[in-house]
Amino acid sequence: MASRSLLESAHSPYIYAMNADDTANLIYLGLLGGALSLSYIVASRTNLGKTLQQAGIWVLIFMGAVAVIGIWPEIKNTLTPQQSFVNDTTIVLPKARDGHYYMTLQVNGKPIEFVIDTGASQVVLSREDAKTVGLDPASLAYLGTANTANGAVRTAPVRLDSVVLGEIRDEQVRAVVNDGEMFGSLLGMTYLGKFDSITIKDNELILTR
Repeated sequence: MASRSLLESAHSPYIYAMNADDTANLIYLGLLGGALSLSYIVASRTNLGKTLQQAGIWVLIFMGAVAVIGIWPEIKNTLTPQQSFVNDTTIVLPKARDGHYYMTLQVNGKPIEFVIDTGASQVVLSREDAKTVGLDPASLAYLGTANTANGAVRTAPVRLDSVVLGEIRDEQVRAVVNDGEMFGSLLGMTYLGKFDSITIKDNELILTR
């Protein structure tokens, strides 16, 4: 069924029902509003006892912390742009503050965040991410080597059963598991080479199949 336009939705005769996320956000906003109100009361009542004032300040801090923790995912998504799809075959990745481009893929059904590295010939998994996708780093055959800033490290060739990006699905993708220390996994050309074009424009990396 075709999706309804925003205009049609705006004039819908049906009553909008809040989902669980809406209810949670309303609670958090209520807590934040309560914290601000309490802050005003505590600040304006100079004749309150010192103990009562201190108690009010601690309640204020607690309520504010709970509210911020509750809405942090929304704040984080607003401050940090995320990968987005133009269509089923084109994805846009914003440049992160550290100057890198990151992509989250579903590898063997598990979400893994990769650093885009067009200079890497292979997909390189850290030991931690290898465990996450169902591989056992201890049982792999480390037959290869790779040069890193910390020296040469051993690598083990593997095949990833499935790598999914939105509607794009690839199977039996070649990769290696790095036996050394890594702060994350690298997305190299054994996967990136499957795209028809890789373009960087206005601090965005655009991949198109």
